[in-house]
Amino acid sequence: MPIIKSAKKAARQAVKRTTQNGQIKKSIKNALKDFRNKPTSEKASKVQSEYDKAVKKGLMKKNTASRRKAAVAKFAKNSGVKVSATTKKIIAAPAKKPATPAKKAPAAKTITKKPAAKKPTATKKPTTKK
Repeated sequence: MPIIKSAKKAARQAVKRTTQNGQIKKSIKNALKDFRNKPTSEKASKVQSEYDKAVKKGLMKKNTASRRKAAVAKFAKNSGVKVSATTKKIIAAPAKKPATPAKKAPAAKTITKKPAAKKPTATKKPTTKK
């Protein structure tokens, strides 16, 4: 049992992360099992989505997920299912504001000089006795 406060917190966090990671892994396995039993394009995209979520959470590395997603796509192709590439949502550009008439020149600013900062004077250090 941890005694130090930070070690106790680390132990609590480890338990919490372990359960969350287990849930993510279980969802990946279930989605993959459903897909392999009856392959459809929706199930294939669900499996690939689960892999992406695992990468986002830091559960698996990007290349591992990419390799497994490629295997899912290959299985789908061999079973006659067409998997469409995921499309990113296109964000509409904000509407342009109507053109404004000629802009006024900014008002001239008066510049005031600050006094020069004083340089620190060198102080002599006392000599040490030998």
